[in-house]
Amino acid sequence: MNKIFFIFLLLSLKTPYLFGQEKHYYQTDFPPSEFETRRSKIFDEIGVNGIAIIQSAPTVAGFKVFRQTNTFYYLCGLEEGHAYLLLNGKNKTTTIYLPHREEARESNQGKIFSSEDADLVKKLTGVNQVRAVEFLGIDLVRSGLIKGKTPVLYTPLSPAEMGNDSRDEILSGHARAAADPWDSDTTREAKFKALLNERFPEFQIQDLSPLLDSMRLVKSQKEINLISKATDIAGLGIMEAMRSTKPGVYEYQLDAAAKYIFYQHGAQGDGYPSIIGGGQNAFMGHYFRKTDVLKDGDLVLMDYAPDYRYYTSDVTRMWPVNGTFDKAQTALYNYIEEYRNALFRHLKPGVTSNEVLDNAAADMKRYLVGKRFEKPAHQKAVEEGLKFRGHFQHPVGMAVHDVGQLRNVPLKPGMVFTIDPMIWIPEERLYIRIEDIVVITETGARNLSAFVPSSISEIEKVIKEKGLSEFRPANELPLE
Repeated sequence: MNKIFFIFLLLSLKTPYLFGQEKHYYQTDFPPSEFETRRSKIFDEIGVNGIAIIQSAPTVAGFKVFRQTNTFYYLCGLEEGHAYLLLNGKNKTTTIYLPHREEARESNQGKIFSSEDADLVKKLTGVNQVRAVEFLGIDLVRSGLIKGKTPVLYTPLSPAEMGNDSRDEILSGHARAAADPWDSDTTREAKFKALLNERFPEFQIQDLSPLLDSMRLVKSQKEINLISKATDIAGLGIMEAMRSTKPGVYEYQLDAAAKYIFYQHGAQGDGYPSIIGGGQNAFMGHYFRKTDVLKDGDLVLMDYAPDYRYYTSDVTRMWPVNGTFDKAQTALYNYIEEYRNALFRHLKPGVTSNEVLDNAAADMKRYLVGKRFEKPAHQKAVEEGLKFRGHFQHPVGMAVHDVGQLRNVPLKPGMVFTIDPMIWIPEERLYIRIEDIVVITETGARNLSAFVPSSISEIEKVIKEKGLSEFRPANELPLE
């Protein structure tokens, strides 16, 4: 028996997978047919004289957790680095290029899709073939297009979103880097385009991003289901933060309460860094430091949602730190809540954002008749709110500030975006807003975050409930 055990042990040492994870991890939210439908739209646009190439994210160094780019995931659902997706318009075939198997890496991390898993990858993603990454250049030459009439190669030129990135914020970061004469970094997309131009000058390079953006703007039902789940998790996290609020609690402790809920429900991280601002900190729209103590008499704003299976949400609520709205806060908050309701009344297919804003402003003008606020600055702020055009905000999907043109285009079923009424009172550095996420349906609109308390009575009721911070309060540090 000892000899048998010894032989078995030697075999296990020589075969690292014997006790290792033999299961490949692949998403279960979309069938191959949905990815095929998305890719067919690209074929329709690039024509028979075009090729489209999409890069995956690079693998990560150290102990970071890999996350695929939104675009690559959107088109095949595969979560591997240094992969490429090639769509050949001439023969309508799709090829995925993958690195070779790394046995040592798999022994530590579990199964990783490689070019050796061609049959499985084709079955899961619906692509026509899978090749090793070193064949990409050869296949471009053999595509049948490079000797044709002005062959066109499409690739996304906008920066790839990964994790809690949104394109507008990424572009702002690149712009700041460009202003630094000591920073010579460029985007990965710019480097890829330069390599394509250098190695295959025959191709005319075109930007694939506008087409992908328009596709992602209108969500399928399966995408809406994921956004709805992300919204559920976001709302539960915000409600837990409400319960954990009281004077003396730190902003970051509300973040901790919400994060517990996020991870408990399967989130893979943040959809964006949480915005939690007490008092005047809320006046900064994207305040992220979360280091201050919440004070009696102040309001606290929380804007937060998870990264859930590559989709996110965007929900904001405000509530009083001490659990009760005072008279001035009540008047301002009721105005914002009513503005939200007015905007939702006018959402339906076929209307534009301008029509929704104009009709809601007319409703709110009638609402203000006979209303009086505690201070002249408050009265001025609500009247200015009738002119503000930002109450109708941005698309939401794989990114919190998702891609696609939403403003001043007819709304279509499947569009998902935020309604975000807000006012500023600079004299007090006071900012009041709530934010909900809406999906346009065939007959109107649905508020995915309607279950999150938004009326004063609902909010004050939730705050009275015990929260995580009371059941397991933070310890004083350092520990004795």
